[in-house]
Amino acid sequence: MTRVILFNKPFQVLSQFRESGTRQTLSDYLNDPVLRVAGRLDYDSEGLLLLSDDGGLVQKISHPRFKREKTYWAQVEGEPGADAIAQLCKGVVLNDGKTRPASAELIEEPAGLWARHPPIRFRAKIPTSWLELTITEGRNRQVRRMTAAVNFPTLRLIRVRVGDWSLGGLQPGEWMEMGSEENHQLRSHRTSV
Repeated sequence: MTRVILFNKPFQVLSQFRESGTRQTLSDYLNDPVLRVAGRLDYDSEGLLLLSDDGGLVQKISHPRFKREKTYWAQVEGEPGADAIAQLCKGVVLNDGKTRPASAELIEEPAGLWARHPPIRFRAKIPTSWLELTITEGRNRQVRRMTAAVNFPTLRLIRVRVGDWSLGGLQPGEWMEMGSEENHQLRSHRTSV
């Protein structure tokens, strides 16, 4: 039976199991040598990370050719206007080429959002805003580079959804293994990809 783990990766945890000096890794939270990480989430990003014991599924989750949607909440410096949102939606030019079109919208600070430790820097004269972005690529630090390209640097980044899986109410460091019913649905979804 395929195992799928939903994990809320805390800020400043590496998306790997092997030790890395004094930095925390996934092995500080999960200790299962058969699990593989499906995609990456940067050290300074938070939120949903998927793990599985099925290499084929890991490939289908993480490889860009499958165009699996990933949704993020980004706290940005400043207040993006309609032009910046439109640029994100059309795709922006980065040093490795133009991104695919994204879904982007301004949102209120998400309800029930946990505090980050350490917190982002606070500057009284520079407001911050929240964006919800959905992309279908997985370039290195893509969301951060996209918001910077439209002059609104990302201060905090939280992934809340990958494909049909969402973070739900998981708090940082918490994980949940999908039950047998979800695994059955997962297998039927995998065969249709």
